[in-house]
Amino acid sequence: MHRQRGLTLLELLVVLTIIAISSAGVALAMRDNAQTQLEREAQRVIAKLESARVQSRAQGVPLVWRATASGFVIETTLVGSNFVAQSEYWISSDMAIGMSGGMKAITLGPEPIISPATITLSKASGQTSGNKPVNLRIGTDGLQPFHRLP
Repeated sequence: MHRQRGLTLLELLVVLTIIAISSAGVALAMRDNAQTQLEREAQRVIAKLESARVQSRAQGVPLVWRATASGFVIETTLVGSNFVAQSEYWISSDMAIGMSGGMKAITLGPEPIISPATITLSKASGQTSGNKPVNLRIGTDGLQPFHRLP
């Protein structure tokens, strides 16, 4: 009796399919490119801005958001206030920020209507496949909440 050695074509296809599915799962689990990091950072900044805006209105204290080299800070300009400044660091160290109209800071209240503002977040070293810088804009018209801009 002669025994056949090696794999059949069907067995080889099954093994290749298992490897392909495993590779796709690992690739999706590890996916954290520049655009994904930027979107996560923008959502965090929007949440912090809106939280500070609500807190400013509730306490009747003007709060100011401004970017720093390593993140951003929310503080008050009112002397004698019991508000404690909040400092946040960027999730990614290569984050860059720009503000519309040469603004240095955004006043978040206590009035319900604030000045219109646009913030551009970008990854300093991140590039997309089209060789364009990766950036994202968030802003408000002064009345609506901060949101991602097209």
